[in-house]
Amino acid sequence: MRLAPALGILVGLGWFAALLVPPIASSGNLLDDPKGFQGIVWGSALTSSPDLALSETGEHVNGYDLKGSLPPLGDAKVESVRFYTYDGAFARVIIRYRGKTTHEQVMLYLQTRFGPIERTPGQMTRGLNQQYNWRGPDTEINLTYDGRGERGFVFVESRTLAPRFNDSLSETGY
Repeated sequence: MRLAPALGILVGLGWFAALLVPPIASSGNLLDDPKGFQGIVWGSALTSSPDLALSETGEHVNGYDLKGSLPPLGDAKVESVRFYTYDGAFARVIIRYRGKTTHEQVMLYLQTRFGPIERTPGQMTRGLNQQYNWRGPDTEINLTYDGRGERGFVFVESRTLAPRFNDSLSETGY
């Protein structure tokens, strides 16, 4: 029976230590909410856009690729830019890139354009997996970077429409 008080103390110390560990993800406020991407407003229909070609179709979700060259993010050249609609309404853009130098250029662009990341003293800002977030009233930008594979993904999405992507996920499987 003496084990119970010792276990309680250990659990309490564990919770206290967990509060001291800094988060791996960083976030910041989106200073200038674009309310869309490259002039296309959230909720717009993409079917009539002359610059986009339908590349992925589904029951609720459709993906569109640019017909021309890919736009850079500042000085960063990206591998792909795909626009997504949910039930015909523009809701998300996924941008893919590779390389540490490109990642640094993307971070510089995003922080210059949308505001600095709030950093907690002692917080991990480098490592194998990094995640950054900017949130505005209408737009949320999430960047995930895998340092080992040197791959980065930027999600630019409508805060009201993007959660609907979860509606089409199966509740019984993946």
